[in-house]
Amino acid sequence: MNILDNIIASKRIEVEQKKELVPVEDLKTFPLYASMCNSLVSNLLAEGSTGIIAEFKRKSPSKGVINADIQIGPVVETYDAHGAAGISILTDENYFGGSNDDIIYARDIVSVPILRKDFIIDEYQIIEAKAIGASVILLIAANLTPQRVQELALFAKRQSLEVLLEIHNEEELSHICTEVDIVGVNNRDLKTFTVDVNRSIELSEKIPADKIKISESGISDVDTILRLRQHGYKGFLIGENFMKHADPSIAFADFVNALKAASKVEMEG
Repeated sequence: MNILDNIIASKRIEVEQKKELVPVEDLKTFPLYASMCNSLVSNLLAEGSTGIIAEFKRKSPSKGVINADIQIGPVVETYDAHGAAGISILTDENYFGGSNDDIIYARDIVSVPILRKDFIIDEYQIIEAKAIGASVILLIAANLTPQRVQELALFAKRQSLEVLLEIHNEEELSHICTEVDIVGVNNRDLKTFTVDVNRSIELSEKIPADKIKISESGISDVDTILRLRQHGYKGFLIGENFMKHADPSIAFADFVNALKAASKVEMEG
């Protein structure tokens, strides 16, 4: 079994345990379940948008501990204040050091839409995402069939959540369906962890034109964003590049300022 298989096996056990501890009926009583979701789609398409979906994560299977002791509050506040189109928050505890509490806390202090980044395999997790204050859910083609993607995406839309489908290769293009709002190309192979931004460029023209495209992983400089924009990408999910710094807030602010300056030069040129 590869790491993705191990994660999904653990996730199935975790979800069943959660169903016992906090039934769906209880999740629907959470105050945030009835709140309005903010639109990541609108933010990505807005004129002048940075397109950056800034991520908060403490560790990962590929990199180990990235920034274990960092407090989420100052980081997401800076992400919001300096123009993040959205904020991605890992809620998987075992492999990424996250928790649902991270989203609940962040939702109280930021206005931008929050992507719940986890390994979603069950409708229960979608109700849970809405209950903790997420506006967008992630579905990963690598661990779901096309039919299951459509079922979960439709269920999410009925909860007024937007859906980001993550793909890694040409074969997974078949997972794209009407109910998906955003298609993300993960430049990191989930099985080998190798990263290649050209993966996004190679798949760009094969993604349906009516889908918003974002590129994920391996983006560490503004030139890469400018290059990806030329291939139709509206969003750029960046986490490790900020989180590896002692103060991710400063790293993000500096990156956005550099992006704005480079974008201005490109427009004037």
